[in-house]
Amino acid sequence: MLNAMKMHRAFRERVAERRKMVLEQIASKKRGVQDPNVIRAMETVPRHAFVPSRAQSEAYEDYPLSIGYDVTISQPYIVAFMTEALQLKSFDRVLEIGTGSGYQAAVLAEIAREVYTVEVIGGLVKRAKATCDELGYENIHFLEGDGHKGWKEMAPYDAIIVTAAPATVPEDLLNQLKIGGRLVIPVGTSSQYLYVFTRTEEGFSKKSILGVRFVPLVPGDDVK
Repeated sequence: MLNAMKMHRAFRERVAERRKMVLEQIASKKRGVQDPNVIRAMETVPRHAFVPSRAQSEAYEDYPLSIGYDVTISQPYIVAFMTEALQLKSFDRVLEIGTGSGYQAAVLAEIAREVYTVEVIGGLVKRAKATCDELGYENIHFLEGDGHKGWKEMAPYDAIIVTAAPATVPEDLLNQLKIGGRLVIPVGTSSQYLYVFTRTEEGFSKKSILGVRFVPLVPGDDVK
């Protein structure tokens, strides 16, 4: 959450487009996102601030957009759906794997107390941090690193969200959850599903919630 009034002009721009995006793409009967905190966050965060200039006219459309480095900013509905699946509370500490543009981190930061976000591509880390800093987000913390390993030094987390798909669930991420914590993650290669893992005293429960298509979660060793 922002500690001060949202003074940056981007929050006052394209407000009607954001409201239409939420009404038609996210909170409609067909899509069904209902969490009021998620809806408020999606109405608040200026998605166009995270989109390249060449794609400004498409910032609030119902599909992902390229942001360079063979990476996309996710479809608004998927951002909202995954955020709702985290079941966030205002006091939660959240880990995001795959910073990308920084948009998902900003949505999380509107709801949770602290957001820790890890990105393997240095150029994206710098760009996302610059955008979030300019918008006034003080509760987002950035790390350039291998997302498979999480951010152990800041663990444990109430929730973890992964915005790229590993072939299998990284054990390090599961181990960085608190008891009762939730991991929302796409898993697979040619066929992918979105799963929610919940840590219990006995281990982990697992639930498949949606068929999806994400870019692969790239190991740190594969980045040049």
